[in-house]
Amino acid sequence: MSGKLYGVGLGPGDPSLMTVRAVEVIAEADVIAYHSARHGRSIARSIAARHLRADHVEEPLVYPLTTETTDHPGGYRGAMEDFYTEAAARLAVHLDAGRTVAVLAEGDPLFYGSYMHMHKRLADRYDTEVIPGVTSVSAAAARLGTPLAEGEEVLTILPGTLPEEELTARLAATDAAVVMKLGRTFPKVRTALEGAGRLADARYAERATMAGERLADLADVDPDSVPYFSVAVLPSRVDVVRPEPVPGTAGSAGSAGEVTVVGTGPAGPLWLTPESRGALAAADDLVGYTTYLDRVPVRPGQRRHGSDNRVEAERAAFALELARSGRRVAVVSGGDPGIFAMATAVLEAASAPEYADVPVRVLPGVTAANAAAARAGAPLGHDYATVSLSDRLKPWEVIAERLRAAAGADLVLALYNPGSRSRTWQVAKARELLLEHRAPETPVVVARDVGGPGERVRIVRLAELDPAEVDMRTILLVGSSQTRVVRRGDGEEVVWTPRRYPEA
Repeated sequence: MSGKLYGVGLGPGDPSLMTVRAVEVIAEADVIAYHSARHGRSIARSIAARHLRADHVEEPLVYPLTTETTDHPGGYRGAMEDFYTEAAARLAVHLDAGRTVAVLAEGDPLFYGSYMHMHKRLADRYDTEVIPGVTSVSAAAARLGTPLAEGEEVLTILPGTLPEEELTARLAATDAAVVMKLGRTFPKVRTALEGAGRLADARYAERATMAGERLADLADVDPDSVPYFSVAVLPSRVDVVRPEPVPGTAGSAGSAGEVTVVGTGPAGPLWLTPESRGALAAADDLVGYTTYLDRVPVRPGQRRHGSDNRVEAERAAFALELARSGRRVAVVSGGDPGIFAMATAVLEAASAPEYADVPVRVLPGVTAANAAAARAGAPLGHDYATVSLSDRLKPWEVIAERLRAAAGADLVLALYNPGSRSRTWQVAKARELLLEHRAPETPVVVARDVGGPGERVRIVRLAELDPAEVDMRTILLVGSSQTRVVRRGDGEEVVWTPRRYPEA
């Protein structure tokens, strides 16, 4: 009979943090295997040393390289692949002879560990059991004495080997994070934390629970002193103290407020950019139209100020007043805040002298036009114009003149705010104007509630556009003379506008 394979998690380093089951398995094993660098020292073996017997058969699995270059034809990845294959074959010899093999692994065997490479090559052929261990993530949080994640917070585990831009985006978007594999990656990780606006919150844990442990604020750590066995920790935001706002008073030194206008896209969380997620999570106060605020998760300690959709100027001034008191304010806007949305209102209010020193940022979002176009195909593939049919802030005569000009220039049109309960005639009038320049069969994308539960996207002909099916949650994309509609093999129609325009 074949022997049994064990992947034994040893915990983060302190031998007393090994589980009872790990100790039992080591005692029962015939063969003890462990990975090491070419110098021969193995951290895994040192953790389990007190439980090893003289009659244990030891199998050191020595990496052919760690950070060195190699002349292997497959490069570093090829050299390691050959190593793992050869190591698994060595263990298979013992298993075939009926011996029990325990592969020692720091932390948890299936969490960024070398054991998993043995597991993938052997578990389908031999009886296998994995003994979980305390991870370095849990150890670091425990030693730092800070909660990692609470309630509905999201904890993200990242390898420091990711590209800097990817690290920045993920750190900006998440609530809490742990970055593994520091060492030479530390300068890049530090830059990413700074770029994500999270450096001040970041903690550092080196060799947690082991001899030589070091804990510090990450911003204070010398990059040249960072070993591989260290992690960066962004702890829970729940315990962050958010002072009470005092509107109308300037923020104290070191607590300067700001306003960030955040585009949430056309619907729910799937449309949020990482930068927008981070800004919403970091804000002390959320200000916005109640419908848009409802898209943002509730966070402990964060204040929410909802209002009606028709008080944009008042909402902007309120956000700026909060920022003057030292609060970090996110003004929540649907779609892209710079397209018929809150960015203009905030910047207009911020141009008043009393708000001259309040920082204002605008973060882009997926626009309703882009979302609808993607659902329908690619109708905005060439030049297009964006026009709001709402005559609440500009006369209809201006709207009509712009529709005629855009239609005469043969531009695709994205028509925002086409109708509402109090505005029912604009769509019919716009259709009449456009038919002066467009053929009756011109395709029109009628997109309602894109990304939401009531999403409905249809392609109709301009002459058949029915104003009765259009409301404020609808956007219209009117094709040019070049826009095409094609029925695909699955029966669905897609609409697209060629990028090449015919010569005159």
